[in-house]
Amino acid sequence: MKKRIVLTVLVGLLLPAIVFASGNTQSGAGAAGKTYTIKVGDNWGASHPMAAAMDNVFKTQIEQKTGGAIKVDVYHSGTLGNEADLWNGVRNGTIEVAIVGTPMNQEFPTMLISDWPFLYRDITHAKKVWTGSIADEVNAQFHAKFPTVYMIGWGPNSARTFTSNKKLASVDDFKGQKFRMPGNPIHVGIAENLGASAQVIPLGELFSALETGVVDGQDNGMVTVISEAFYEVQKYLYETNHIIATLEIVISAPFLDSLSPEYQKIVKDAALAASAQAWDDYAKSLDNDRTFLQSKGVTVTQCSAADQQRIITLIKPLTDKLLADNASWAPALIEKVKAVQ
Repeated sequence: MKKRIVLTVLVGLLLPAIVFASGNTQSGAGAAGKTYTIKVGDNWGASHPMAAAMDNVFKTQIEQKTGGAIKVDVYHSGTLGNEADLWNGVRNGTIEVAIVGTPMNQEFPTMLISDWPFLYRDITHAKKVWTGSIADEVNAQFHAKFPTVYMIGWGPNSARTFTSNKKLASVDDFKGQKFRMPGNPIHVGIAENLGASAQVIPLGELFSALETGVVDGQDNGMVTVISEAFYEVQKYLYETNHIIATLEIVISAPFLDSLSPEYQKIVKDAALAASAQAWDDYAKSLDNDRTFLQSKGVTVTQCSAADQQRIITLIKPLTDKLLADNASWAPALIEKVKAVQ
């Protein structure tokens, strides 16, 4: 009888150690040997700083720090669908991670801040805003609106410029031209306020639209003009820098929540590191991008301070309307952004 009691006690003491040693515990990523795959989709060529950072920082950091338990597959150039497809995929859980702009701004108007005209002093200012506490604040509001998605990083899209096949070297040259603009009211309004017409076309269809003359031009950063080879079908670039646009890293909430706290932190840290690296790489690329485009025969005109002020004046009806329509959040958030040093 005594032997049986001793044996029972020993088993009781040893069983937790046996379970721990076998890995059948939830303290790590889950059951021992369990692996995960993160599919990442974007709409950019691999040379875009944000796309490159997902390859070189996000993927590398996660795979190294999890010892390969989380594998990251990155798909560029719309391989997994256009921006709306990617957003819906993450929202519905069919894609783990996507890099998107603001396809959700109709449902969540606060995302219009990503495309607010002439909001930042320069690229450094934009980086400080979107790698700091303002990003955390908007991320929390975003998740409250979209419970199946987390926003875990804000990187650079670009300082947007205009390109065209028709002469474009001053504010007066916009009149009568047709520009492809992203599907949000800010971009469309800018083109129209400058005397042009706007047509919404997905990025993946834009090269063909420029080549065939469906539109005369478009607005994107020089980095995108290069990564999407628009320089092959455009003659002029006007460096207005009217918007320093962002790209957001969004992740399926059910997927992230399924990971252990340790792995969740690794994924979040990798997103923040990728975003910061992309901002730095983008800032360094501007002079080289300008030189490259000129070498390809594109006439690049930098916008003077006087012309920039003319643009700000011409688009004032748009910015006034934006402030009025978004009075519940925009004035306060804009002041916070401008106060960042």
